[in-house]
Amino acid sequence: MLPTLAEVLELDAVRRGQPRVVAGHDRLGARVRWVHSAEVTDIAHLLHGGELVLTTGIALPEQPARLRDYVADLAAVGASGLMVELGRRWAGALPPALISAAEEHGLAVVVLARETIFIDITESVHAYILDAQLAELRASEQLHEIFTRLSVEGASADEVVRQTAVLGGHPVVLENLAHQVLAADAAGTDPTALLTGWETRSRAVRPAGRTAHDATSGWLVTVVGARGQDWGRLILRCAGAPAPRDVVLVERAATTLALGRLLDRHAESLERRAHGTIIAGILAHAYSDPREAAARARALGVPLSGRRLMGVVLRSRVESGSLAELAEAASAACREGGLSALVGLLDEDAPQARVGVLVSLPARAEAESGLVELAGRLRKHCDPAPVVAAGSVVESVQDVRRSFLEAEHVADVAVRGSGDRPFYRLPDLRLRGLLHLLRDDARLQTFVERELGSLLEYDDRHGTDLVRALGCYLDAGRNKALAAQRSHLSRPAFYERLRRVERVLGVGLDSPESCTSLHVALLALASIRPGTP
Repeated sequence: MLPTLAEVLELDAVRRGQPRVVAGHDRLGARVRWVHSAEVTDIAHLLHGGELVLTTGIALPEQPARLRDYVADLAAVGASGLMVELGRRWAGALPPALISAAEEHGLAVVVLARETIFIDITESVHAYILDAQLAELRASEQLHEIFTRLSVEGASADEVVRQTAVLGGHPVVLENLAHQVLAADAAGTDPTALLTGWETRSRAVRPAGRTAHDATSGWLVTVVGARGQDWGRLILRCAGAPAPRDVVLVERAATTLALGRLLDRHAESLERRAHGTIIAGILAHAYSDPREAAARARALGVPLSGRRLMGVVLRSRVESGSLAELAEAASAACREGGLSALVGLLDEDAPQARVGVLVSLPARAEAESGLVELAGRLRKHCDPAPVVAAGSVVESVQDVRRSFLEAEHVADVAVRGSGDRPFYRLPDLRLRGLLHLLRDDARLQTFVERELGSLLEYDDRHGTDLVRALGCYLDAGRNKALAAQRSHLSRPAFYERLRRVERVLGVGLDSPESCTSLHVALLALASIRPGTP
């Protein structure tokens, strides 16, 4: 960064001359790009701006009008200041005309009371400038290495924003074009204060250019996008004017975010990730203050405070179904139905990943109608329709975890059932729900082994599927003809399998009590061993 005139006055080479500011005290923040020694009057046309002009004044004119023109010309070309050594031309003070002209045109003027070697000042300032430029170059190289590594590793938007906040020491926010917060890091400040009323404040900030600083808000804003398709803004909140390193930092971060989106086209959208991060944070009690979760959700356009909240879990009925597509379909269904909700993946790295929907209902709205609307629209978007499982309605963010745990339990049971309800709640599970709750109980496991152990062992040893045949028979209400049809087998072939089941188990399938016991054992087996037919 270029030194200010005030910083130049603190250099030893300058201090030896006993400098004193005699005009333009408010201009000491001007940046010094270079130092130029000149005794001639018509020097302005040789300058490019940002120069500190050194002179003894021996060749400056005596006429007040010409002195004023000299100062006006320096100010017009953007000189950072004029430094005059006293003793050769003016012994104790500069002419009043020169000082008044400097005040009028906003040019800082410094006098040196002692004789000074100008080359020492020049070398000292230039060394300062070169050192600062070298430091900026090293910092830029460091940022390049860090963000290149993040790009190669496929870092998420949250990680890029976090690293930007750490490197800059300022709060950083990534928003979409609708001014909804996709990722944020408060850099040690209050995140609630940072995000409260975000959309309103963000709409008021419209700096010119792709990267610009808004002095009113203190925001350094850069556009995020590539190939002419802008999709967001990255904002770094500064305490004052941003340093050049801040500009490099925010632009490099924006490039990393844009590149990440290009390379990750088939992954879930940033909006889904932002929603999922908030839901995961609520479920893991990551927010020490529930108001922070509410502020983050509100910044995404989903109010949580003063609302009725309900956890909903979606499970695909097919193993090959894309959860990212299901999440986008759920988001679209919520938008079309006017349902305010956060939609994101739950446990996306786990084998049994699911889509979570945190529904935010008005105080007097009925949960039933919202679920009917959501399920109905999902059936239009998805084929086959997913399992929609809902937890209890709660009144605060602190209780959302309980609602989601209930919904996850319902989903795990409902996805293994053969029902086709639009949505499921805890009362709809009945016997399957009870067996799912007891699946870790040793007594239930012993019961399953006693009822079906010999049949499971027979299937493993002979490569048969008698357990499936038994389940199909019982699901068909002990209607052999219907069961054979559903099994895509001829009646004689299916009947033979049932006789073999009776021989292996040593029970008669004509006994209602035996069939009931076997049916319960099969349902329990499905809870203990997911994926069992």
